[in-house]
Amino acid sequence: MMKIAVIGAGAMGSIFGAMLSGAADVFLIDPFEEHVKEINSKGLIIEYNNDSNKKYNIIACTDTSIIKSRVDLAIIFTKSYATAQAAMTALSILDERGLALTLQNGLGNLEIIAGIVGDDRAVAGVTSHGGTMVCPGAVRHAGIGPTHIAGNQRNSEAVKRVVETFNSAGIETDISGNLDGLIWGKLIINVGINALAAILKVENGFLGKTVEVENLMARAVWEAVNIADALNIKLPYKDPLEQVKKVCRNTAGNRASMLQDILRGARTEVGVINGAIVEKGREIGLPTPYNIFLSEIIEALEATSENRCR
Repeated sequence: MMKIAVIGAGAMGSIFGAMLSGAADVFLIDPFEEHVKEINSKGLIIEYNNDSNKKYNIIACTDTSIIKSRVDLAIIFTKSYATAQAAMTALSILDERGLALTLQNGLGNLEIIAGIVGDDRAVAGVTSHGGTMVCPGAVRHAGIGPTHIAGNQRNSEAVKRVVETFNSAGIETDISGNLDGLIWGKLIINVGINALAAILKVENGFLGKTVEVENLMARAVWEAVNIADALNIKLPYKDPLEQVKKVCRNTAGNRASMLQDILRGARTEVGVINGAIVEKGREIGLPTPYNIFLSEIIEALEATSENRCR
């Protein structure tokens, strides 16, 4: 049985930790003391779209002191601006052949993690699962979909073991040889969903239902697709806009992570999502006016969070 630490036990980290607890020895690590306290005292509650819920008894902690032996896998689910700190935590608890897996949003996380734990121990993946934090100790599992992980020849056996464990836990997972395509594929979906959901303050399912919103979504998505094409990145789907709308339908009840951040006055990841498209566009000389606009609106929302009308 694998020993797994989930670093960043927000909505997604809690969901994966809960699912994996049936097939592995799982620890949740998160600085949110109230969330950790609720999990340890009452169990982690996962709510489902059919109005059912289930309690999972998992060990949660705010640091690594209770993890007495090395782990086989550290799954990093923190916000992108906390990636370096999360990678240092992973380094302190990983077995010498253990892997640090990022399932985070945006560009650049894998490179940061690899720089700390080493190229052969850093792997990346993407997932279509969606989740929303309900309250400390409780998370809503609002969307289900496949997970893809990419490794290399030197860590292929370890990656295979991870994929087998995920599948045995009910997390539909496969190995992909198209890492850039995976990351950009998820990035483009986030470009089409996150900022719009945060600005309009709606759940994913309401995006793409009106012409006005779909027009904005399409323009932001196609800016990102044009850059991916220019970089010769092969996306994992044929119709990017339709894929974004499909994810919206499949996660209809989910509050996008950026919306959750804006609602609680927290820092968002817009810099590694829409902002990453803007930066890449500047590097290769392609215009990105819609992603500039979305980035600047989100940054303005962040800057005025304490002064907002209630």
